[in-house]
This record gives sequence, C-alpha cells and structure tokens, in this order.
Amino acid sequence: MSERDDLALCLRMLEHQGIIDFNGHASIRTEGGMFINIGSAQRSRLTAADICTVDLDGTLIEGAGKPPLEFHLHAGIYRDRPEVGAIVHAHPSWSTFLTMTGHDYLPVFAQGTLVHPVPVLDTPDSINSPEMSARLNKVMGERPAALMKSHGAVTVGADIVEAFVLIVYLEENVRRQYMARQIGEPYAFSEAEAEAARKKLWTEGLFRRTWEHYRAKLEDA
Repeated sequence: MSERDDLALCLRMLEHQGIIDFNGHASIRTEGGMFINIGSAQRSRLTAADICTVDLDGTLIEGAGKPPLEFHLHAGIYRDRPEVGAIVHAHPSWSTFLTMTGHDYLPVFAQGTLVHPVPVLDTPDSINSPEMSARLNKVMGERPAALMKSHGAVTVGADIVEAFVLIVYLEENVRRQYMARQIGEPYAFSEAEAEAARKKLWTEGLFRRTWEHYRAKLEDA
C-alpha cells in the first residue's frame, strides 16, 4: 500500500471507531509538505483519491480538493518537530468530555500511559492560523499528544501507525477513566508503573498489531 492508502485507511478506521465523524484529519510528512485528507471528503469512504499534497503554507501541489482549514495545526508541528512523521487531529467524545469538565487525564490502563501526561490547550478555538498553531505547539512541547478544551485531541508519531494507535489509546484510557469514576476513584498508575508500561509497550511491533486489529474490524464490518 502507498502512504496515501495508509492515510485513507487510518481515517476510515478512526471514523469506524467513532474517534472522528464528518470532521477530523490526519497527515503524513512529505518532502517540503504533507499528504492530508481533502477537507470536504466523506471520512467513512475515504480513498487515496481523497488525499491531497500541500506545502507547509497550504498551497495545493496535487489533489482533487483543498486541505482542511486546520492544516495549520499540521504545518506548525512539522516545522517545529523534525522527528514527527505523521499527525492525527480528531474530536473524540470521551477525551473532549474530560476537557469540558476540567478533569485531568489519569493513566488508568497500561496503554494509556504512553501519552501521559497530556497537556491541555486552554481554548476551544480551531487551529486555523499560524498563531493558533504556535499556541498549541507551546502547550504540547515534545509530548506525543495534547488535548484542546471542548474541542478535541492531537497525536503525533514517527509514522501514521504510531499516531493512529496513540489516539486510540488516549480515547480508550479516558473512557475507562470515566467508567471507573461511576464506581469510585480510579486507580492511576504510579510513575514507576507507567515507566515500566511504556518500556514494554512502546514498540513498532505492538503498534502494528493494534493497527491490524482495527483494520480487521473495519474489513469485517
């Protein structure tokens, strides 16, 4: 599969899991720019034909449509963080509920430790300008994920598999955190436990296995 195919598959899997809906976008770094889904494309039916190529100023290089208005989110991260090869931005329900109510993200299961701590951008505004992108980058620093108050989440990775898996883990962690709160106070991993989990779970093989798990669920649907 090409990188465009992988990107389209990523977005279809995210839509199938309810992590994105009619909005949301993902990108892969290219020489001088990025592959990113066309803003008007139907996320549940994305194919490689719905992926455009733009430079870091958003100028269309190739494709059948324009990038999302929040392409600035991707461009700003790529400019500031050369280690990042792919980005996902979505509006996952559980994670967004957390920011609406002011609760901190707690690492309540092993995979959830991979993104902890998760900083929060204290505004619901869209990341649709270089200025907003700079604000997000300042909050996010070198972390693999960030939340945005009453808005959504962003994850970054060395490749699209990593960025996809991290946002899946983030959303599942927050769902479990919420469900545990219905019974009592959730147990949060200690720093030593979280570090041990990260050492064990942050591997290319496990990321790929998680990706293939969700790919199979989509294909069986």
